[in-house]
Amino acid sequence: MEYSKLVEIYEKLESTTKRLEKTYYISKILRETPTDDLGPLVLLIQGRVFPPWDKREIGIASNLVIKIINIATGISQKEIEEEWKKYGDLGTATEKLISKKRQATLFTTKLTLKKVFNNLRKIVEITGTGSVDRKLKLVAELLTSAKPKEAKYIIRLVLEELRVGAGEGVLRDAITWAFLPKVVGIFFRCKKCNNWMPNTKTCLECGSPIINKFDKEVKDFSKEKDKLGYKYININSVNELEKKDLKKYDFIIAKDEKTARVIYNKLASIVESAYNLTNDFSKVSIIVKKESIKGLLNVKLEIGKPIKVMLYLKAKGIEDAFDSVGKPAALEYKYDGFRMQIHKIPNDGIKLFTRRLEEVTRQFPDVVKVIKNNVKGDSFILDCETIGIDPKTGKWLPFQNISQRIKRKYDIKEMIKKIPVMVNVFDILAYNNKTLIKDPFKKRRDIIDKIIKPVQDKLQRAKQIITSDIKEAEKFYKESLDKGNEGIMVKSLDAIYKPGARVGYGMKVKPVMTTLDLVITGAEIGEGKRAKWFSSFTVACIDPDTDQYLDVGQVGTGIKEKASENKSEATFGQMTESLKPLVISEKGRSVRVKPKIVVEVNYEEIQKSPKYNSGYALRFPRIIRIREDRDPEEISTIGMVEQLYKEQRHRSEKQENK
Repeated sequence: MEYSKLVEIYEKLESTTKRLEKTYYISKILRETPTDDLGPLVLLIQGRVFPPWDKREIGIASNLVIKIINIATGISQKEIEEEWKKYGDLGTATEKLISKKRQATLFTTKLTLKKVFNNLRKIVEITGTGSVDRKLKLVAELLTSAKPKEAKYIIRLVLEELRVGAGEGVLRDAITWAFLPKVVGIFFRCKKCNNWMPNTKTCLECGSPIINKFDKEVKDFSKEKDKLGYKYININSVNELEKKDLKKYDFIIAKDEKTARVIYNKLASIVESAYNLTNDFSKVSIIVKKESIKGLLNVKLEIGKPIKVMLYLKAKGIEDAFDSVGKPAALEYKYDGFRMQIHKIPNDGIKLFTRRLEEVTRQFPDVVKVIKNNVKGDSFILDCETIGIDPKTGKWLPFQNISQRIKRKYDIKEMIKKIPVMVNVFDILAYNNKTLIKDPFKKRRDIIDKIIKPVQDKLQRAKQIITSDIKEAEKFYKESLDKGNEGIMVKSLDAIYKPGARVGYGMKVKPVMTTLDLVITGAEIGEGKRAKWFSSFTVACIDPDTDQYLDVGQVGTGIKEKASENKSEATFGQMTESLKPLVISEKGRSVRVKPKIVVEVNYEEIQKSPKYNSGYALRFPRIIRIREDRDPEEISTIGMVEQLYKEQRHRSEKQENK
């Protein structure tokens, strides 16, 4: 498959903000792609060369990309830098430079998708003496054969800054549309070109108007289905889906519009469930193309490969939490530590992963030892919170202290003595080769109680009570806070485990409800005595459907000029050092950076604002701390910002009416 086919899709994705259109374009290329190219294609659509569970990165900074462009085109580095400043994007700058360049070696070989993918993967795998030069040549080789548009996206892939809006929700639906039967009445046929469209006003192929009416579509389809050679199946209940061999059919006809919607949602949820178990859309797309729905239903957790942890919504208080999860509920301490996923692999020992899917087994040999000796089972996946212990006082330490251990790759024994840790197990996802995520939480907790032998200050089950009583819950909440925890978790006893989702199966109750976890997307160089630092930072939330980061304000307070004993306080020097390698464009005193650094931000108010692409702005924002335990994909969503804005407005209206 030619790489230019994917570039055409990149261009279409960039040209629209509409989710349905993005989904349609991706589904179309998925359907047309040969199976051998499908895995690489899905990864490249996401701007990746490895799936999310594999944390290897291309790791080539902007200054090296400038050298690559110089090698490939012969254009001076000074001219390249000038073009970069002019367009504010190295990808676009490369496109313009190659368009101007007349060089015999250009355009001699058509780039294939696999050539681009394999060269980019090799960059990550090359090590040792002379590795930098070899990496640069691999990219330069691609640019030498690339057309201008192709070069633009190769550079963006190298910088890991593609951002075409292909988020998890879009990819899930695109795979559903591409490889599972279309539900008539959820999809509508263009009467002019015969292409099937989602709920759009006009055909995305020929521009003709489309009548989006369920009854009419089903009636027209019923008249023409045999004449057009469609393979179809009548399904009257969502329960029939798993029993049918859907690979045989192009379309599903439901008895009414409501059933059609339920059937489509079920199909999409089956794709999503397979993704949650594999953390790899490239693998899911190949499975569903080859085996249809039955292949997806047979996907299992793979012990040793980290998956996204289940995330929890914030409650307004204990009553709100009970209203969400039901009574009785399980209440647990919300420890101020870091999430740790512990895998015991048959015949291959124990592996430890953070919530960001980074392996930290080497940093925590003490945890490996205590798990090996005190948890029964041939294989398992445990979901835990690990906290630091003060070796002198025995008190629990806040997250900032234990974060030193996550980063440390040397002097491990010394760090174990300095900051010993305790693992608090609160969930189990698999046990002895059986996946448990569809079992109710109460059953999963019972397994934890049976297999774990607690060890003082090293290993314990998360402190838990089961209650329906508000007063008992409030007492437990206060007890947790008094011990230095962040609050409590309130969990449904009947809930399944849904990786990566905030679905209301559990709620967190904390004293402070107004902070947001945001990612830094830009910065400004300071003035005066701060001229050597970045001193103002643009922060953004995320749209989880499209994976787009949406700016919500600039913040320059909460950061110190000098380091203090409080390790949770960020300094301008620390922030500048972390962000400089992430710079992707520069204009005057302003820079844009890769969204990597997550910060917790407080603010006085959320306002509507056209200044930022989120439509909102934080008033008087202040950085509280750097969230090293958060991935950019896990930050506060635009939905959360909107909800907080509505709640704040509602409170204001109530006060005005008093």
